[in-house]
Amino acid sequence: MSTIYTTRRRFLKTVGLGAALLASGRLPISASDRKRKQPNILLITADDMNCDSVGCFGGSTPEITPNIDKLASEGMRLMYAHITIAVCQPCRSVLMTGRYPHRNGAEGFGPIDTSVPTLQEQLHLGGYLNGILGKVAHLAPKEKFKWDMARDVGELGHGRNPKLYYKFAKDFFRQAASKRRPFFLMANSHDPHRPFHGSAQEANRFKNASVPSRVYKADEIDVPGFLPDIPAVRKEIAQYYSSVRRCDDTVGAVLQALRESGQAQNTLTMFLSDHGMPLPFAKTNCYLHSTRTPWIATWPGKIKPGTVDKRHLISGIDFMPTALEAAGLAGPEGMDGFSFLPAFFGRQQAGRDKVFTQFHQTSARKRFPMRTVQNHRYGYIFNPWSDGQRIFKNESQSGLTFKAMQAAARNDSAIAARVKLFQYRVVEEFYDFEKDPDALHNLIDDPKYRKEIEKMRSELLQWMQRTGDPAFEALSNHNSPQALKKFMAEQDARAAQRKPKSKARKNTGQKRTSR
Repeated sequence: MSTIYTTRRRFLKTVGLGAALLASGRLPISASDRKRKQPNILLITADDMNCDSVGCFGGSTPEITPNIDKLASEGMRLMYAHITIAVCQPCRSVLMTGRYPHRNGAEGFGPIDTSVPTLQEQLHLGGYLNGILGKVAHLAPKEKFKWDMARDVGELGHGRNPKLYYKFAKDFFRQAASKRRPFFLMANSHDPHRPFHGSAQEANRFKNASVPSRVYKADEIDVPGFLPDIPAVRKEIAQYYSSVRRCDDTVGAVLQALRESGQAQNTLTMFLSDHGMPLPFAKTNCYLHSTRTPWIATWPGKIKPGTVDKRHLISGIDFMPTALEAAGLAGPEGMDGFSFLPAFFGRQQAGRDKVFTQFHQTSARKRFPMRTVQNHRYGYIFNPWSDGQRIFKNESQSGLTFKAMQAAARNDSAIAARVKLFQYRVVEEFYDFEKDPDALHNLIDDPKYRKEIEKMRSELLQWMQRTGDPAFEALSNHNSPQALKKFMAEQDARAAQRKPKSKARKNTGQKRTSR
């Protein structure tokens, strides 16, 4: 891991002078050069989409993502890409700050610390026009993100109407062209986040919801291997895939608007999902299906079409430095990530042999801290909250799937074991994700893997110490129930201290209580 931080330090040293020039108003390149050379940047995100739900990333559902697949054929698929934290707002805060959640202040559904620089601030200084479609409230406080155009969920047909995404994207592209300024657009679909298309949840919440270009039936889909294949689960997974298809419709609509604008040739486009599906053992966890994301990048004339990167592990913390390097702009000090732009051009980068992912708290502000280190094959997970009594609760337990699992558990011991593991977990987990991507076999007590477990635990400890992770002492004393209990008492106290007093306060963007 020292290689990653050595490489990052070189990157920060390189951009440090540029940051000072930006702050003083003396740009490292002339304004005319910027206008001629700077690319537009388009980031399209899915909300709660598993990586392997996408056709070109191994999805088996027929014709599930034709627009995303076409985008991949025009550029590069990054096969070992991860987001940093598998929950909506903290994930997006990481993308836009280049810092881990415990370093940008947004561990849960709250604003980043106002002292932390954002991508949008840097792009604004560099002359970019910033726009966002959907998930606006998930980047807070608002003043830190310098939006020149912002259209949120209510203006986008519950964030699920491709025609409205097309309209507003086209308007924004036209505005950027008329002002002769490069643009950054973050287009966030609210699909396939719950409520899924065709579900009772959707019927109860939304009126006149857009219908996907294809609706799937239960016999047309495969149930993910980490869930039991029982009727109610299969029904809900079909509803999820219908929402995946509607997300793909939205991706196609935004890309159509870009093509029609005449600006596609000078646009770096990236697509990813903010984390895995909102079902047990995916979202708000640290498993492979929690954080692995279908990351695609296209850049006409620069990224070779149809390429695949299986060499580098990249993470959400790397998005901001990558976007800034592509834009020819200096990055601020303090970012944890570093640019993976060389990977786009087929060059090998050192320090990309592992990623660190984490989880802090649910949208209900309940703390279930988890930490993970993953490499190309293995994953080590630390769950300091697991004490045999605390019960894990999150939104993945709404809907049909978890209730069906609980009912089936009464007569099926294998499903009962899965339900118990999901609710109570164990302090340490270790998986061979190459052989067992669904994390069905915890190898933490297998003596054959003792050296690898010790190595990865040590790597996680070193990373925690370097980044100031408050869970460092807990992992250092992971065999001590008293140490874990003390850590969780501190975590619960922090959660109670930061809990908003009212719904109105929740979205004000006020800075949270200092640590």
